[in-house]
Amino acid sequence: MQFHHHGYVSGDPRVQPAAGVGLNRPEELPEEVDVLIVGSGPAGMLAAAQLSQFPTITTRLVERRPGRLAIGQADGIQARSVETFQAFGFAERIIAEAYRITEMAFWKPDPADPSRIIRTARPDDDPTGISEFPHLIVNQARVLDYFAEFAANAPTRMKPDYGLEFQGLEVTGEGDYPVTVTLLHTDGPLEGQERTVRAKYVIGADGARSRVRKAIGCTLAGDAANHAWGVMDVLAVTDFPDIRLKCAIQSGHGGSILLIPREGGHLFRMYVDLGEVTAHTKGDIRSTTIEEIIEKANAILAPYTLDVRNVAWSSVYEVGHRLTDRFDDVLPEELGTRTPRVFITGDACHTHSAKAGQGMNVSMQDGFNIAWKLGHVLEGRSPESLLSTYSAERQVVAKNLIDFDKQWSTLMAKKPEEFEDPTELENFYVRTMEFPAGFMTEYSPSMIVGEATHQDLAAGFPIGKRFKSAPVVRVCDTNPLHLGHHATADGRWRIYVFADEPLPGNPSKVADFAEWLATSAESPLAATPEGADLDAWFDVKVIYQQDHKSIDINAVPAVFKPQVGPFRLNYLEKVFGVNPSEDIFELRGLDRGGVVVVVRPDQYVANVLPLTASAELGAFFAGMRAGVRVR
Repeated sequence: MQFHHHGYVSGDPRVQPAAGVGLNRPEELPEEVDVLIVGSGPAGMLAAAQLSQFPTITTRLVERRPGRLAIGQADGIQARSVETFQAFGFAERIIAEAYRITEMAFWKPDPADPSRIIRTARPDDDPTGISEFPHLIVNQARVLDYFAEFAANAPTRMKPDYGLEFQGLEVTGEGDYPVTVTLLHTDGPLEGQERTVRAKYVIGADGARSRVRKAIGCTLAGDAANHAWGVMDVLAVTDFPDIRLKCAIQSGHGGSILLIPREGGHLFRMYVDLGEVTAHTKGDIRSTTIEEIIEKANAILAPYTLDVRNVAWSSVYEVGHRLTDRFDDVLPEELGTRTPRVFITGDACHTHSAKAGQGMNVSMQDGFNIAWKLGHVLEGRSPESLLSTYSAERQVVAKNLIDFDKQWSTLMAKKPEEFEDPTELENFYVRTMEFPAGFMTEYSPSMIVGEATHQDLAAGFPIGKRFKSAPVVRVCDTNPLHLGHHATADGRWRIYVFADEPLPGNPSKVADFAEWLATSAESPLAATPEGADLDAWFDVKVIYQQDHKSIDINAVPAVFKPQVGPFRLNYLEKVFGVNPSEDIFELRGLDRGGVVVVVRPDQYVANVLPLTASAELGAFFAGMRAGVRVR
């Protein structure tokens, strides 16, 4: 964490100095905003947190509830999400309070007595080491709290505007604020009164019944629900031995349970199979009582018993899989004629079962994807055409999610005798581990994702996939750390420069590349605004092939030690050597002749280039600035 560069900081360094619109932020929602976010769920709160890092952009988030969410329905936090939390600075704290999944137990009918269940398998949750981050269970409300804290401590002092419900919008296309939004006060002295806000852009993060989605003419299409589940968060006394393990439980009479332990040591969630849904049974199943859900759970768990002492939350839901045809307000016949003004995220775009633990996780990546792009367009870093990549990228991800969830939820609903292979369920769980962990997303080539022309130079950093961190050692203070863990959610591009073999101070390709970065008009750094720190828009780090003891930091090119703050202090924490026990060049298949890995603000690899391809790197970023209209 960098601080003190503007002078001594005696308080909490996580509280950034107020700047820009945060200096005199009005308590009341203004009549004109740059970005209006509707809904304070995971996608909306992450988008707000990311945009809070852009001091010149007025972002406001409206929520119909009168205050923070007390208890959320989502609870599964996949490793990719924890990786994202690291960028927002709260991964360690949320890991400390969460339940951590390390194994999953599978229970099936005892072949000797099908009226009883027995444990048949207990595979590791991440047997292949997909991520250094854990798979967690924690209340969605706590995730939102952490994002709210990050946003409130950001330069813009961002915080939600509660008690305002979205009513409708009109995209007029006129003036600087071409979207007119109608809101209704749902709380406080103005309750019942309507008001309008004009915005440059709107993000709809208002859930499966999204009014923003309806306002832009999108509809959810897909499979109707055909299977029902009762879900309950409970405190109970039980002799079931794996009550503190994630479990898939199938009984001899066909019912099944997905058991999810919750944080705190006692609470757990059960998804209890209520059977097929038909037109004749839909009403009865929807009215299933909590007592009936508990009775069903006990029948499935036999010979074990469940004595529920407290119910924190319960519901009945039907599995359905639906997806919108687009994630923004540009109609198919308008493609190429205008750029979007309204975007939808999360459940407003895609709905599916909860049992794969993907809803909150994929929704947050929706918010991350659109937020940095809006920040760059509004600050004049990129052209408006960048915004068209949001729908193109995230719709594919949502489609893949729904396809996966159909397979998983179908398997969970099967009766034991319907499996051709009795180990099919656990084999599917292990075989597809990378997808639910959040690491199968792979964006196609676009203006912000390069072609895989030089992919062989960095086989372990696939273009279009998230940047998979690896250990290094920082030269200036000899600290071993993970390279990717120091990429904060500050809206900057990352340029990781993996040096060729000569040590700094000797003629080398990395020295020539550094000279080009620092002096060429084609360098991406040349776009840095006058008066800003050299690393304000691009975070450039260098990783040498030698260990830290071999590297003379004074011989390292100056562009890797930028001067920052009003005192022009040398920032030395961007220079690394390899960790001898886990050489990043070996771990990630990096060419010893040197390679440049470009990473987007949302942590996805955008390009891989040789050190000699400065012209290609310049052209890649020039394409993102072509036709920029500064606002």
